[in-house]
Amino acid sequence: MSDRVIDRIGNIADQLREQAWEAESLGRLPAETVKMLKSAGNIRLLQPKTFGGYEVHPREFAETVMATAALDPASGWINGVVGVHPYQLAYADPRVAQEVWATDADTWVASPYAPQGVAKPVEGGYLFNGRWQFSSGTDHCDWIILGALLGDTEGHPVQPPQMIHMILPRKDYEIVEDSWNVVGLRGTGSKDIIVKDAFVPDYRTMDATKVMDGTAQREAGMNTTLYLMPWSTMFPLGISSAVIGIAEGALAAHLDYQRERVGANGTAIKDDPYVMYGIGEAAADINAARQELLANVDRIYDIVDSGSEVSFEDRAAGRRTQIRAVWRAVAAVDQIFARSGGNALRMDKPLQRYWRDAHGGLAHAIHVPGTVYHASALSSLGVDPQGPLRAMI
Repeated sequence: MSDRVIDRIGNIADQLREQAWEAESLGRLPAETVKMLKSAGNIRLLQPKTFGGYEVHPREFAETVMATAALDPASGWINGVVGVHPYQLAYADPRVAQEVWATDADTWVASPYAPQGVAKPVEGGYLFNGRWQFSSGTDHCDWIILGALLGDTEGHPVQPPQMIHMILPRKDYEIVEDSWNVVGLRGTGSKDIIVKDAFVPDYRTMDATKVMDGTAQREAGMNTTLYLMPWSTMFPLGISSAVIGIAEGALAAHLDYQRERVGANGTAIKDDPYVMYGIGEAAADINAARQELLANVDRIYDIVDSGSEVSFEDRAAGRRTQIRAVWRAVAAVDQIFARSGGNALRMDKPLQRYWRDAHGGLAHAIHVPGTVYHASALSSLGVDPQGPLRAMI
């Protein structure tokens, strides 16, 4: 491509910033915003070139998500969540990519992956039922990847649990309207999904364990570094990048607000050394979070590109880095919001929306630090973590 997607986003910055208010009101992205994002190519960043994608370096994907989220948190979040699905579909059964993208390279695929459904084996595939929450951007997607538990012939989950990723076209699931009434990330339209007795053929399923440990990529014959990247690096990358981009947008909104503001004591805020200190510290922390996240994906990419295996210790350290970067960025947003005065609480001010959206992103399951920090610490001591400590690593 002659220019980068991030450059195209820069060209529509004003429109994205303005339409963020409409997304907040609608509880989903406006149709015009989706049209702009499709034109820019945000969701095709990790898509195979054979199906109209760009196959960019994961760092460029993360930078684009950050830039988009800084302008409109909802668009950035969907860029990060929906935008990572083409990375996985690249090593699904080839028939899947053909079905999804053959007639439209801008077809979007939703999720979520939580195993909130049961897949009962039947001839040629599975009979599938369940209900899921948090399907970001789902109104604008024509396909979906849903997490499932493998069932027995009676439709009960087998033991020990086995996870499968099920890939369904829009006709096979229901979007539950009015199921996304939230305080943050309202514009993402992350609604509930219901599946009732849908038949899913074998070729439209993926073994979740193989996806997460890299076996699926190798069995599919992947030889491109992008598609050999660890799942535990790539899946969280878009989400974590979105939150850091939201923090960058919050800082920009805060600076715009404080530039001419006069405090209650009549002193111009720019003459208040204590607020200036807070702004400087927050800006440094947000920048540190950004650089840490980008350096981390560069490091993992370089290991894969060299032909080496990414060890569990490396993956755990990478997840630790992702989580800590996001917590640092959101803490910085709290610091500037606390120094913005009461008027920043008004719903017509963008800062309060960024503040709410940042905390909404922090609440995602991939940003829970407990087991990841524990596993990373054990790994650094030469201990091989087991059981739940290996989850999402």
